[in-house]
Amino acid sequence: MAENSFAKKFIPKIKDFFRELPKKNSFKVFVSVLISILIGLLVGLLILLISNPSTAFRAFGGILAGSFGDPKSVSVGLGDLLYFATPILLTGLSVGFAFKTGLFNIGASGQFMVGQFAALMLAFYGTGFGRFQWVVAVLGGILAGALWGFIPGFFKAVFNVNEVITSIMFNYIGMFLTNMLIKSNRVIFNETRHETRNIAAQAFLPKLGLDKIFPGSRADIGFLLAVLAAIVIYIVLNKTKFGFELKGVGYNRHASRYAGINEKKAIILSMAIAGALAGMGGALKMLAPGVHYIGNTLSAEEVLAAEGFNGIPVALLGLSNPIGIIFSALFITHLQRGGFYVQSVIMIEIIDIIIGVIIYFSAFSLAIRTFFAKIVQKRKMEAELEAENPEPKGGKA
Repeated sequence: MAENSFAKKFIPKIKDFFRELPKKNSFKVFVSVLISILIGLLVGLLILLISNPSTAFRAFGGILAGSFGDPKSVSVGLGDLLYFATPILLTGLSVGFAFKTGLFNIGASGQFMVGQFAALMLAFYGTGFGRFQWVVAVLGGILAGALWGFIPGFFKAVFNVNEVITSIMFNYIGMFLTNMLIKSNRVIFNETRHETRNIAAQAFLPKLGLDKIFPGSRADIGFLLAVLAAIVIYIVLNKTKFGFELKGVGYNRHASRYAGINEKKAIILSMAIAGALAGMGGALKMLAPGVHYIGNTLSAEEVLAAEGFNGIPVALLGLSNPIGIIFSALFITHLQRGGFYVQSVIMIEIIDIIIGVIIYFSAFSLAIRTFFAKIVQKRKMEAELEAENPEPKGGKA
């Protein structure tokens, strides 16, 4: 009797859940992103077949295996997945947060680099903070990134200068400025090796037991901090008045001003927060200990940080949703790691092509969702017409 009552109570609810599921916007988003990923993977397989049919399926299998294809062990692969995903998760959050507030933060590379530089300086000169040195260094990276995002936001809010132009310029200013400051400092820069000297061991991020969960990997607390940042950003955007105001200004500056929102303040704060997230990514990468606490260096190459630009596809694939960005960062890193393991049989650029195709089709996710919405609406209308005009029991005359 108890089992029958349980079935009668919950089976209809389960049926209703699956009946209503296609109508939910979150399900439509998931399906559209999944279709984009499948199309990208199929295009990648086609390219592999054209370039080298004999190794195509082996290489494609290695790409799909991703972190699970680590020749050392699965635990090492998964731990390294978290390690490599951390910087692009935060730059993806940076870009996605700006998108949500109606801005395009293409300056994440510069903000990432000044965050690295600030963390590096505090790793060398902040020994007085003892075991809290890494905390101070991470906060320094966050503040440096916030400053580098604040400036384009200020120009946008006060002078209506397009943030894309100013943030691109500040990418290069940040790169050349940090390189100049590093090279001119004889205490931290090794001219012979053309890189900084090793930072102190106490400045490294703690592993917090992740080295036990993923033995032999480079996993550290950085990934957990990045996930925490994503959760905080999600709460701020969706559960607070402050987040509502930021998104409101992004939707319509003039309507927001009419509603009493200070749109200039909102724009400046949006870019500063976006910069802080990218700066945090730079700091966490700088302070990541790797497999062993043997010292980190920063080369003084005049090349923009790739993590800043990789954050753009992460944000697009995650549809600028902070929680979605966590999964998109892991997925893109998973593909990149898979390509790294099979690069002996394929060109590593194929991974970038696959990711590019996935992002290209994810940009059409709105069109895909609209297509499904039309199908659902059509079926609903047909059902209503049939209900209004039922066919006679005897059939047509």
